[in-house]
Amino acid sequence: MEEFIVSARKYRPATFETVVGQLSITTTLKNSIKNNHLGQAYLFCGPRGVGKTTCARIFAKTINCMNLSSDIEACDVCESCRAFNENASYNIHELDAASNNSVEDIRSLIEQVRIPPQIGKYSIYIIDEVHMLSTSAFNAFLKTLEEPPKHAIYILATTEKHKILPTILSRCQIFDFNRIKVSDTVEHLKSVAIKENIDAEEAALNVIARKADGGMRDALSIFDQVVSFSGKKVTYQSTIDNLNVLDYDYYFMLTDAFLEENFVQSLVIFDKILQQGFDGHNFLIGLCSHFRDLLVSKNIETLRLLEVGAEIVEKYKQQATNASVEFLYAALDIGNKFDINYKASKNQRLHTELMLLQMCNIVKKKTSLEASSDTQTSGSVVVNASEKTSSVVKDVTNVAKSYGASGLSLDAISNPQKSVEKKTDDITNEEPIIKKNTESQKSAFTNDDLIIAWQECALDYEVSSPRYYSILTASKPKLSGENSIVFTLFSESQKSVFRQEIYQKILLKLKTKLKNDFISIEIIEGAHEQMERKPYTSKEKFEYLNAQNPLLARLKDEFDLGIE
Repeated sequence: MEEFIVSARKYRPATFETVVGQLSITTTLKNSIKNNHLGQAYLFCGPRGVGKTTCARIFAKTINCMNLSSDIEACDVCESCRAFNENASYNIHELDAASNNSVEDIRSLIEQVRIPPQIGKYSIYIIDEVHMLSTSAFNAFLKTLEEPPKHAIYILATTEKHKILPTILSRCQIFDFNRIKVSDTVEHLKSVAIKENIDAEEAALNVIARKADGGMRDALSIFDQVVSFSGKKVTYQSTIDNLNVLDYDYYFMLTDAFLEENFVQSLVIFDKILQQGFDGHNFLIGLCSHFRDLLVSKNIETLRLLEVGAEIVEKYKQQATNASVEFLYAALDIGNKFDINYKASKNQRLHTELMLLQMCNIVKKKTSLEASSDTQTSGSVVVNASEKTSSVVKDVTNVAKSYGASGLSLDAISNPQKSVEKKTDDITNEEPIIKKNTESQKSAFTNDDLIIAWQECALDYEVSSPRYYSILTASKPKLSGENSIVFTLFSESQKSVFRQEIYQKILLKLKTKLKNDFISIEIIEGAHEQMERKPYTSKEKFEYLNAQNPLLARLKDEFDLGIE
């Protein structure tokens, strides 16, 4: 019986050309060999399973090849290449830093580096998982990394670049490996399936590629797992069953239920999903991803962002025509909020069901808002027809209320205006108020009167709203002209709060206290007084404290104390 070799090892790239998804890096390495611009230390960084160690081995093999091809690939014929392929090369050394992370291991490596290569030009040292080295080992490695022998080249590989000392990073040429695209992974899996005589559906390979999350080694391992489950025919259904991945159809059915406002169907579908053993949080994340995919399906330019098979793309395009952009925005917003609060929920099933009910209500809310807007539009015709009467009623009512707030009796106001009476004869509810005199007050006041009234207004907020109090006492108001008040504030935030929250309140209070309805307040920005004030001298401090407590001077005299 033929010995089984896992696909990740069997189909491990042996040349730069067969490396998947890292074209920029392989091109750079080939050019450095071609132009003889080899560095003494390289650092390969990136996620797991994207080809860091594989590229390091290919690079090391190609450097020592005696008969390079025209496209800078190893010949696999010369003595150095054959020794490498048989794992018998004395010029290429691999070290696992996870298990050899002590100072003694690095010292042993330094001793070994001194020995020149037996075959070829260079001795290459590949150190995998280099971030696992201890701090002492890193420090011991620094000198030889900076000034290695001419025949030595170090290739370091790591998944956690941030854990490596900056002094190590500065001595290396750094290559950042990318996650492999879903499309590239699918193409590679297709070639493997053909070589293994396996009939694999493209939709199934897409599921495997997305599950691998950018790692080719993971993708090949998952592929082996699915083949063991399905045999020589890998279908979409067998793949999602084996990998416990939720079928796309559930998301499509749920979206249809949301658009039809069918909350019963949505709850039934969610129950089926839970009965199959799927986690509620993973379902929630998948549903949000589905809405995102629907959103990008609405435009031909963003359609390429979909990382699914051709059949699924058609389903997305079809459903995207039924779902409005507003619906998708609202659904994504609801899903994101429920995702954030999912783990804090005590009843996570109810939490998710509440999200489904809210999504079922999106279309209804939109319809209600449109109906309300139409009602307001049609009603505006009636409002416009009686605009003059309504505006007169509103103006006179506001004036009457302002007199009532100032403590004046409405009964004391006489001389009703005939024009107002004529316009509002048919409005019986407002008649007693409208018939009153609307003559405004305009009493003269001084700057001292203004300051006293302002301080009284500020004291009203001392306990109830300290923030308002601090703003109102930031400076003293000044009278400018007959009725204009100038008030200085020292920041944009203070000005914003004053205009939006305080202005109307303080203006009404000042009009009442100063008996002048023509008062206006102008806000200006100025430099803070404390920044201009000079530091107090010791004498000034003593005089201030003595004014608070006269016994302080007596204490000073009795004990003959100095001020300084």
